[in-house]
Amino acid sequence: MTSAPTTPTVSSPEPPDRIAHVQRRTLAVLSAAQIVGGVGIAVGLALSSVVVDELSHSTVISGFAGTATVLGAALLALPTAKASGRGGRRAGLSLAYAAALAGCLISVLAISLRSWPLLLAGLVLVGGGSAGSLAARYSATDLSPKDRSARHLSLVVWASTIGSVAGPNLAKPADQIGMRLGLVEKAGPFAFAALAFALALVVIIGFLRPDPLKLARAATGAGEPGPGRGRTIRTAWQTLRTTPMARRALVMIAVSHTAMVSIMSMTPVKLHHDGSNLDVIGIVISLHIAGMYVLSPVVGWLADKAGKVPVLVLGSVLLLAAAALAGTAGHRVWQVTAALVLLGLGWSCGLVAGSALVTESVPIDGRPAVQGLSDLLMNVCGATGTIIAGAIVGLLGYGVLGLVVGVMVALAGLWLVTAGRR
Repeated sequence: MTSAPTTPTVSSPEPPDRIAHVQRRTLAVLSAAQIVGGVGIAVGLALSSVVVDELSHSTVISGFAGTATVLGAALLALPTAKASGRGGRRAGLSLAYAAALAGCLISVLAISLRSWPLLLAGLVLVGGGSAGSLAARYSATDLSPKDRSARHLSLVVWASTIGSVAGPNLAKPADQIGMRLGLVEKAGPFAFAALAFALALVVIIGFLRPDPLKLARAATGAGEPGPGRGRTIRTAWQTLRTTPMARRALVMIAVSHTAMVSIMSMTPVKLHHDGSNLDVIGIVISLHIAGMYVLSPVVGWLADKAGKVPVLVLGSVLLLAAAALAGTAGHRVWQVTAALVLLGLGWSCGLVAGSALVTESVPIDGRPAVQGLSDLLMNVCGATGTIIAGAIVGLLGYGVLGLVVGVMVALAGLWLVTAGRR
């Protein structure tokens, strides 16, 4: 495995104390953006599939709500990476959050018009919030020492906890306030999410200075990547061909995300059909998101100390247990909740350890391209998973979805272990 240092060399024109100071400021700014952006992501996450279900009167179509958001994150992954490569992390993150803001406004209009196709279109742009959140975790590693890359990455992931856990529980108050202000029912939460993304945009544009990627490039003497989209993809594939560890990390990130999104996206619909109200759905999703983010600093510390691959294996075990619990839950809300918490923990292991492994496995000049490709692949796989998940739940039931996800995770975990031994 080849790895490039993430800290400046001795010939760096930037003194180490300044690099450390900028890194602390960068982590604080990224964390603030994650908190407010997490609110926007979580509010839409809690209600999107339910609103599409009500407007379309179809469980199968409701699965496209999660698909649209994940697909949007995938479609915006490469433009975000391209903008980061050309103008720094500030440019890339601003593009992602601006798209999410526009998507929320379109969603408010769609709900007012009772148009589920327009709502799905808006949700594609809302996926920009997830694209920005994912890109922010990589931004945290530009100036971090190699032995702390997972911890710094995990701190930014953890910052999403506050907004993401609070978000689903703000859906009902936001709906009530929205109706008082003249919005139709269930449009208020999306308007509230628009405000959250607008604030995240202000934080990034106003305070992510100096840009961490630009400073890291200057410190290491790395050249600027080509601006074209095709060049971005070619650079990523060329880098991956020489870094097998990065390839394994990308696969495990994609599998972890697909498993999480597939089960999570259909859980609100299942609970809704079982008679659970918005309060119960909000609590379940909040606990799931807490599982995703609350222990991420512990996951990051463990990945730095014990190794990234062992933590990826641990994540596969947790995801397998979550799929088994979800598949056998029936109408037991407590078991669905336990499954969603484990699902979040398994995802955290896959994302934090996998992302840190990607970062340390490739040189800085090819890093934005590989990171963008990583986010593209994980979200394309996630979008495909939600399409299949909606069809499986609509035709065969929620229990069969748990079985299919469990088989997928088990096969990926076995491949990771055997590939590592070879």
